[in-house]
Amino acid sequence: MTTIDPQQYRRRVRAAVISVLVGLGMFGMKITAYFITGSAAILSDAMESVVHVLATSFAFYSVLLSARPADESHPYGHGRIEFFSAGIEGLLIVLAAIAIIFVAAPKLLDPRELVDLNIGMAITALAAVVNLLLGWYLIHVGRKEASLTLVADGKHVLTDSITSFGVIVGLVLVLLTDWLILDPIVAILVAFNIVVTGFKLVRQSVGGLMDEADLDFISRATQALNDRRQAEWIDVHRLRCWKSGETHHLDFHLTLPYYLNVTQAHDVEADLSKTLHEALGQPVQFLVHHDPCVPACCTFCAVSDCSVRQSEMSEQLLFSADHVVREAQYLEDSEGAPSMASESV
Repeated sequence: MTTIDPQQYRRRVRAAVISVLVGLGMFGMKITAYFITGSAAILSDAMESVVHVLATSFAFYSVLLSARPADESHPYGHGRIEFFSAGIEGLLIVLAAIAIIFVAAPKLLDPRELVDLNIGMAITALAAVVNLLLGWYLIHVGRKEASLTLVADGKHVLTDSITSFGVIVGLVLVLLTDWLILDPIVAILVAFNIVVTGFKLVRQSVGGLMDEADLDFISRATQALNDRRQAEWIDVHRLRCWKSGETHHLDFHLTLPYYLNVTQAHDVEADLSKTLHEALGQPVQFLVHHDPCVPACCTFCAVSDCSVRQSEMSEQLLFSADHVVREAQYLEDSEGAPSMASESV
């Protein structure tokens, strides 16, 4: 089983630690701004930071756990904790939005006088810029190191930053118009905005836990097979894939010339696996089932020196993403018919 590279692990942990520490600092700044101004909009921003601290703390734990190698109780490793982390972060974001609405709604009927808004906006603006930089950093590291947890955390931080900028715009309008009711209105709008981000993270988490097909990965894998195709790779079908941590698990059926012995078939499979590893540039675990060719394969088989060919090659079979996930119709049609594998060479 593939284990994470030590340097990659250190980069992930460093990013997660930075996220937790910055989150704590941002919460301190925002709650200070709230006590200075009494603004519901700033309080809503601070409450989202509370969620951020909790979520990033769990993200830090998931980064540590996902790097553990496979063991007897977890033969596929611990990478799926990242999907739980993303889902929990999404749920916490939604809960934060509900809490914001709960706090802000009463102030629609009883707007409160705000004080020292300039100071509060300056603190909030500084927090927004810091979170903007942190969010970009986390997403960059997460994508580079194939960590869903860090990507999800980065998106949450960016949402936090956008929220802060929205709060500043609302408070500027309060200063310009003296309409105090704009403060709770902005807080509620902020809440609805972060709900969208929360549901997206939950959706991504559920998709991963339910082994949702990664169409982008399948497309890249099939493109690699086409680009480096060998004649013995007659067909690839019934392809399935799922992801655990940074590792993709891929299983498929490979149709080979029926007369290859076990050693020859193993060598062909090893060459195919090496091709995918090199082309995809990321950890991939393979489970390959060998199917013997049947007479119907001759029309698209490119083996030039086949001594048992029953018809000439008349078409080229491309390994498209749509094709490789399906059953092989020619194998189904040949069931019950005499097999080429029963002939002697």
